[in-house]
Amino acid sequence: MIRVVLVDDQMLVRQGVRGLLELVPDIEVVGEASDGEEALEKVPELKPDVLLLDIRMPRLDGIAVLDALSAANALPPTLVLTTFDDGDAAIAAIKAGAKGLMLKDVSLDDLANAIRALAGNGTAFQPAMTESLMAAIRRGPSASSDHGVPEALTAREKEVLHLICAGYSNKEIADLLALAEGTVKNHVSNLLLKLDARDRTRAALKALQQGHLG
Repeated sequence: MIRVVLVDDQMLVRQGVRGLLELVPDIEVVGEASDGEEALEKVPELKPDVLLLDIRMPRLDGIAVLDALSAANALPPTLVLTTFDDGDAAIAAIKAGAKGLMLKDVSLDDLANAIRALAGNGTAFQPAMTESLMAAIRRGPSASSDHGVPEALTAREKEVLHLICAGYSNKEIADLLALAEGTVKNHVSNLLLKLDARDRTRAALKALQQGHLG
């Protein structure tokens, strides 16, 4: 059972998401918070497998929640849910530690699969959010923040990178590409090295910045 905490300032949204997730047999909502400050109290106490987090909230927004939980070493894998297709906020969320980004109109199947991906140490980026991220990177200063020429990726590494950005685990990538899981792990290690990224989420962000997914 994947234990989830839901943080959103809109009661109807929380009730709606909880009601939908109750239909999923392997996911359980174990707690809710109505704003960022309440989240900082409940998340360390409940220790969920996945945190579903709104960005725009009163008192303390989602980015501040990510920063505070990360500083306290209490940040679970976090899926940011938002009604705004806001690339700048999405980039800030990733830099603060979010592992996934989705709009609130996502289908139940996609939401459940994203939660499973994060619980399995993967990532999940909805295509609409990925497009918004790319637009924000193109117009913002972050596109030129990396030094030097990006090292070229092999065709196989690009395939693995696309699947990482889609939220697939190493095992799932191995199954899809008919590779040994150890081979996939080697590709992921090479990607992290070439992209100078310390984890899969930052590798996905750097891949967008450097145009590997364009």
